[in-house]
Amino acid sequence: MTNIPILNTISEIAEKYDAWFCDIWGVLHNGERVFGKAIEACQAYMKSGGSVILISNSPRPSFSVKHQFDMLGLPHNAYHAIVTSGDVTRGLIKNHAHLSLFHLGPERDVPLFEDISTQSTSAEKAEVLLCTGLFDDETETPDDYLDMLTQFAKRDVPMICANPDIQVERGDTLIYCAGALAEVYKRMNGRVLFAGKPHAPIYQEAQKQLEVLIHKALPQNKVLCVGDGIHTDIEGAHRNGFDVLYIASRLHTHKCNQNLTQKDVSTLFRDSSFSPVAAQIGLKW
Repeated sequence: MTNIPILNTISEIAEKYDAWFCDIWGVLHNGERVFGKAIEACQAYMKSGGSVILISNSPRPSFSVKHQFDMLGLPHNAYHAIVTSGDVTRGLIKNHAHLSLFHLGPERDVPLFEDISTQSTSAEKAEVLLCTGLFDDETETPDDYLDMLTQFAKRDVPMICANPDIQVERGDTLIYCAGALAEVYKRMNGRVLFAGKPHAPIYQEAQKQLEVLIHKALPQNKVLCVGDGIHTDIEGAHRNGFDVLYIASRLHTHKCNQNLTQKDVSTLFRDSSFSPVAAQIGLKW
């Protein structure tokens, strides 16, 4: 693998692209505070004529994510549109509306069901399992769900995974996401439908949103993806034909607040069939 350059500023490569598909959690905020330099980078790129579509594995729909932005102080003028795994999940829920559904996940994800008619039921009677995360991601781990998932697998109940992330940062802590439960379920030979990165539907929706915004279809080589998750953001961009900038975070390296070297980044991707076009410690202009 050739050396992956470490950028001081994304402006070094920004002019090659007409749009960004930018991850949110881990790039623009950590669930507790926004990253000022990352916000400034998006604003500077937009001022230069670029388009910014935020693309997130959040299991909540985009209108709910906007509300979270308000609470965190993330300005709306740092992006043009939002596409979430929750948006794609809503379509999957509608496709399974004829089946009784059990929601595995916290109450905060209930906006996912807004204006959608569903047949909610108990775990024992469910014909489809919607997983948006752990009930209590502050204290629980996937091991707490082994018995429940085993019972679903025995009945061959399909799972809709609303967030393929395994873990994300919340402040200084790593918490488990729906993707961690989906991986357990797959090992039980359970059927899983994924909505978000690295899978194609969320990128297809982002391309639709971009086309509406700029009134034309943009070639994939004119879009730069930005993200911190190796097996979601980076692999997803590769699978779907986009260049990608890797943002170092605590998901994969302890050096996110230190001096990141080409050797560090090359080591992260040494055993992968994909790699980013460049890396940064944090998104900045």
